[in-house]
Amino acid sequence: MADKKGLHRKNKHKNGYDFKLLKEKYPKIAEFVIEKFEKETIDFSDPIAVKEFNKALLATHYNIEHWNFSDNNLCPPIPGRVDYIHHLADLVANEETVTVLDIGTGASCIYPLLGIAEYDWNFVATDIDLDSLDYAQDIIDDNGFTDKVELRQQFKEEHILEGIIEADDAFTVTMCNPPFYKSAEEARGANRRKSRNLGNNTVRNFAGNSNELWYIGGEKAFLHTYLYESSKFPKVSKWF
Repeated sequence: MADKKGLHRKNKHKNGYDFKLLKEKYPKIAEFVIEKFEKETIDFSDPIAVKEFNKALLATHYNIEHWNFSDNNLCPPIPGRVDYIHHLADLVANEETVTVLDIGTGASCIYPLLGIAEYDWNFVATDIDLDSLDYAQDIIDDNGFTDKVELRQQFKEEHILEGIIEADDAFTVTMCNPPFYKSAEEARGANRRKSRNLGNNTVRNFAGNSNELWYIGGEKAFLHTYLYESSKFPKVSKWF
């Protein structure tokens, strides 16, 4: 279901970016557009430019005009995140109504935004961080999605589904984008490597707070907990 570049056939970004259109729809991005190899682009080592670029994509292609959260929070790349949504859509294509449980939605609330914009899905979105949920709620309200997304806080970091699932819940699919790193030190090391790969000798902050970037035991431990707890709620979701 993917094109030769690896992106889903329905992904609006599979053929690159139209910076002329982006500047028309989201004029602020013009401040960050540079020319490289005779093509327009942005400096992907600049976290502010990256955030504005993703705001431009949301405004231009998904009619999401409001996407404001702290620069300390993780800024997700829109093309990759919407790709996940399209693959989920293939999985649940025969469902008349889709309700998604999004584990760890973050301050950006990106999966609910894209799931609503592309497929008009309904979401319950969770996070352990109250500040992130506050930003997410503002984004939901400002974009008029209050009836489409319910936020829930996870109060115990050792749990993922426990404490979130309610008696009358019924989900089509449960999804998550788990933390990759085992510790803050491991995350900082990955940050330095990413900075060097982008050709930038100065280590920049690519953003992301603790619960977004690392989990005790890393991704493997997170997924182990997720798998175990999903077995305790086998009928609450058709897909995990």
